[in-house]
Amino acid sequence: MSKPFNCIGLIGIPRQPAALATHQIIYTWLKSNNYRVLVEDKLQNHLSFAVEHYASLEEIGQQAELAIVIGGDGNILRVARYLAHYKIKIIGINRGNLGFLTDINPNNAIDSLSEVLSGEYIDDPRFLLEVSIYNKKGTNTVSSFAVNEIVLHPEHVAHMIEYDAYINNKKAFSQRADGVIISTPTGSTAYSLSAGGPIITPNLDAFIITPMFPHSLSARPLVIKSDNVIKLKCPTTKEQLQISCDSQIILTAEANDEIIIKRSQCEFNLIHTANYNYFKNLSNKLGWSKKLY
Repeated sequence: MSKPFNCIGLIGIPRQPAALATHQIIYTWLKSNNYRVLVEDKLQNHLSFAVEHYASLEEIGQQAELAIVIGGDGNILRVARYLAHYKIKIIGINRGNLGFLTDINPNNAIDSLSEVLSGEYIDDPRFLLEVSIYNKKGTNTVSSFAVNEIVLHPEHVAHMIEYDAYINNKKAFSQRADGVIISTPTGSTAYSLSAGGPIITPNLDAFIITPMFPHSLSARPLVIKSDNVIKLKCPTTKEQLQISCDSQIILTAEANDEIIIKRSQCEFNLIHTANYNYFKNLSNKLGWSKKLY
């Protein structure tokens, strides 16, 4: 019987020394089981043990069938924006804080990965957002992707902006606020949740539009189907605007620019262990729907 995975990428830039130990344990175990292992080249200056093959994320996406990400959700977000362009599957070992996407406990990582590598896992594909900025001449000046959310906000903190939101080129609403968050279902438990947005399950085909600190008592988050195209304009704003993608990529825009946000054609192929339970994960990570005593 053929193995579902033969070449595996080992990814994740550590923030703590314990994560490096996990890299070594997983690498040694994979090599002892005759897997070809490609280690992310950004780890080259962090690891103290011998590695046979270092590779870029692009090379891992092209050659490997599985990427094991060691770290926090931030590492998954960074990696997913690259690997969504390939068929490679992604699974995470949590060496960060919350760990919504990196859900394997490092203390039993070998047992969990043994099941996954034998073919016992759950597919959980997630779609991305694509944002493009068009200047007043209609030229696309820059584009980027996000897994969790795209946030429009002013250059300076605690400065309000006035923005107009269009859905499929039809005016939906105008708002005066600190900004606006456009979130995927994956990002519904991230920044959008902190701003009062709803939790929606990852398999829903939807966006969440969440105003940030709106100057209104009636403003509420809006959930729409993900085949809609969102356009944001800030014609009266006098300062430079910023568009944040997963809080990792920052784009700049001018007041007369149009910001177009839509569902990307790419998705990243997240997988989990066979006993994964999304709602149990919510309860464990956020204390969701727990009884009060």
